[in-house]
Amino acid sequence: MIQFYAPQILETGILPESDSAHCCRVLRMKEGDEVYVVDGKGKRFRCVIVEAHPRHTALEVVSHEDLPSHWGVRITLAVAPTKSADRMEWLLEKAVEIGVDKVVLLRCRRSERKGMKLERLEKVMVSAMKQSLKGILPELAEVSDLDRFVASVPDGCQKFMGYCSVDYPRKEFAKEYSAGKDVVVMIGPEGDFAPEEVESAVAHGFVPVTFGESRLRTETAALFGVTAVHVINQHH
Repeated sequence: MIQFYAPQILETGILPESDSAHCCRVLRMKEGDEVYVVDGKGKRFRCVIVEAHPRHTALEVVSHEDLPSHWGVRITLAVAPTKSADRMEWLLEKAVEIGVDKVVLLRCRRSERKGMKLERLEKVMVSAMKQSLKGILPELAEVSDLDRFVASVPDGCQKFMGYCSVDYPRKEFAKEYSAGKDVVVMIGPEGDFAPEEVESAVAHGFVPVTFGESRLRTETAALFGVTAVHVINQHH
């Protein structure tokens, strides 16, 4: 199955230009062919092409189905952007494929990259959503200072921060996360969180954790955290 993405499909009945080009020029689909379209809000539509145009393919909606997330909990990944933009794009691609509900970009004291082009990251996430046959596009939040972010996370979910230094007591993430609980996984920059950031996060209910004996890159630690949540819930 190939999915297209049209967030306003019910209002316009039109595929966006990029998806129209892929549909008509790459896949060479034509009038009468059946296609599947997701709106990024949890619905997949079965449609028929009524006008195959490389810039604005027109569709008739035949039916639809709900596509809720299959992991049953809300997963928020808060991560400091890596110095390499490519690594950050790779992380978001894989996190969306595995399953995540929200991504927050953190600005930390030791961050080497203070921000990223959200439009480019959203395109990566849309592509990953379509490829993995999901119907919900994760929320991508604006860059947030760490102190502001930790203060904004409500009680009622589990809060963890991956931390490398042994100067602060850490627990094993796989043993601390409880299946069936909404979770926030926070990962710092290449230089790790500053001690005062750890103190601020702990004061707001975050638990410093380790992901094992190996020292992981930012993007690896982030993906490990998301994957571990899925594995723990699948075996609960």
